[in-house]
Amino acid sequence: MSLIENKAEALIYMTAPNIETVHAFTTRYGGVSGGAYSSLNLGRYLGDDPVHVRENYKLVRTALGIPAGSFASTDQVHGSCIVSARRADCGEPPPLPPYKADGLVTRETGVALIIFTADCVPVLLHDPVRGVIAAVHAGWRGTAAGITGKTVLKMVNDFGCAPSDIRAAIGPCISKCCYETGADVADALRATLGDAAESCVSPAGGKYMTDLKEANRLLLTRAGLTDIIVSDECTSCMCDKYWSYRRVSGKRGSQAAIILLR
Repeated sequence: MSLIENKAEALIYMTAPNIETVHAFTTRYGGVSGGAYSSLNLGRYLGDDPVHVRENYKLVRTALGIPAGSFASTDQVHGSCIVSARRADCGEPPPLPPYKADGLVTRETGVALIIFTADCVPVLLHDPVRGVIAAVHAGWRGTAAGITGKTVLKMVNDFGCAPSDIRAAIGPCISKCCYETGADVADALRATLGDAAESCVSPAGGKYMTDLKEANRLLLTRAGLTDIIVSDECTSCMCDKYWSYRRVSGKRGSQAAIILLR
């Protein structure tokens, strides 16, 4: 089972059938930005016209039924810190908070967690029993630091979630077919995953083809999750549909992964 493509006029976004609350993995389609940012750029500090960025947020929240000014984000630094988001953190576009983290968790209704990617792995988590959600930005450093498993642990320790109740969706990101890395990445994943990392790294002429989707799926499985959906789309192969840091030199936009408890 993979993600489902949804359309709201020109807007196209992906959803996961196992996550029962409001959520989306956005694409490049359906916004108002132009030039290098065409057309649905949600990145706030990439050089796009702020008026266009605000209109793009309005288009997304209207399609998803998200209240105005409800987005909460973080200052992403490719680490493994996870913080709890509150309604006081929200805005539109979301304000840059005073902390640096790559994962957000909340049980507050009306708080739309949002993380940004352009090849890195977006992960959305939902516990429908306890009413807890999380959004995770997992680059290779965050993956090697175990951020997805740590997010599950925070949901368990802070909110009483049972891992077996948590549903996960791993969204579109760069896939093994396009993600060539050095030995440093392979060694970092081996240090975290042990022998299981060999399913994520394949030697290729002195380099490695690396599967961050599989690495994060393994981390979620180790954390006790059983309901995990993984996107089969590659942002690098499909750079017409998704923003890809590796495929676009210079200016570019960002897509987002969004999740909200009503």
